[in-house]
Amino acid sequence: MASETTILSNAENLKKFLRLPQNGQLIAEYIWIDSEGGTRSKSRTLPEKESQYLPEELPIWNFDGSSTGQAPGENSDVYLKPVAVFPDPFRGSPNILVLSECWNADGTPNKFNHRHEAAKLMEAHADQVPWFGLEQEYTLLDINDRPYGWPRNGFPAPQGPYYCGVGTGKVVQRDIVEAHYKCCLYAGVKISGTNAEVMPAQWEFQVGPCDGIEMGDHLWLARFLLHRVSEEFGAKVSFDPKPIPGDWNGAGLHTNFSTENMRKEGGMKYIEDAIKKLEARHKEHIAVYGEGNDKRLTGRHETGSIDSFTYGVANRGASIRIPRECGAKGYGYFEDRRPASNADPYQITGIIMETCFGAVSE
Repeated sequence: MASETTILSNAENLKKFLRLPQNGQLIAEYIWIDSEGGTRSKSRTLPEKESQYLPEELPIWNFDGSSTGQAPGENSDVYLKPVAVFPDPFRGSPNILVLSECWNADGTPNKFNHRHEAAKLMEAHADQVPWFGLEQEYTLLDINDRPYGWPRNGFPAPQGPYYCGVGTGKVVQRDIVEAHYKCCLYAGVKISGTNAEVMPAQWEFQVGPCDGIEMGDHLWLARFLLHRVSEEFGAKVSFDPKPIPGDWNGAGLHTNFSTENMRKEGGMKYIEDAIKKLEARHKEHIAVYGEGNDKRLTGRHETGSIDSFTYGVANRGASIRIPRECGAKGYGYFEDRRPASNADPYQITGIIMETCFGAVSE
């Protein structure tokens, strides 16, 4: 891997320790989302059991929220409530990854806990049987925050050969992408594919279809796994929608959505009804669709303008795209192309449910 600073991996040395017996114990890696939209984690030992732990069987834990921007120093304990459990692809069986919500000591959800409200919306409108699929774009950077494969002093050739590219000079860091894919499959993340994107060092993976709150859980776990895999290779992951200035496509988190009625014959009526509701709340959606999205939603490079709402069949320059196949059949799903790559999937899926089917009263 070419970079100005060589990263030495101790992976081979680590293997012999990972194979050691654990004497009836397992390691649970508790994972949470911090104040800046990143992931944090820490480990604890638990007794091994014959079947995998359920979230409600796991102990509530805590961390110092003043060190993560989630609590003041004089009242710093933030509690971790397990919500989803996955097999650990790094340590192997019987070890687990524990996705957790953050709660304050007074029993209220932490201000950065966007899952709690999204879960209430999913539960209230469960009869709609919502399915989501997210397309996560990202950029791989070296330790100097330069995209891999870029000239030291300048820019690569214009976009064109890189999208779904194959071969040296067209794609970089495929080893990270492949390792991440396998880790997601091992952990049970509903990853459905991956491809190189239009800018060198930019990639995309897709997660879904997922039912309701599962969408945010699986996307956040996939992000955590990508950071951990990249750590092994000495690389950084950027979810910034525009990490490098220039005439490049920004990175998005395109969101595919459908309900049971939309997926049935005659579903186009329900798709069009939902799109009208989304149009009426365009500004509210943009407010939670990611930081720096104004640099991406310019009306160029297959994006709509951040200041206007448009939709169309097979139109990648619109806010909402109805796939051509769905338009021809008259049912299926639609794609919201507005969310930026750094947006919180709980906020995206939550506001779509709220806009289409109504808010949840306290």
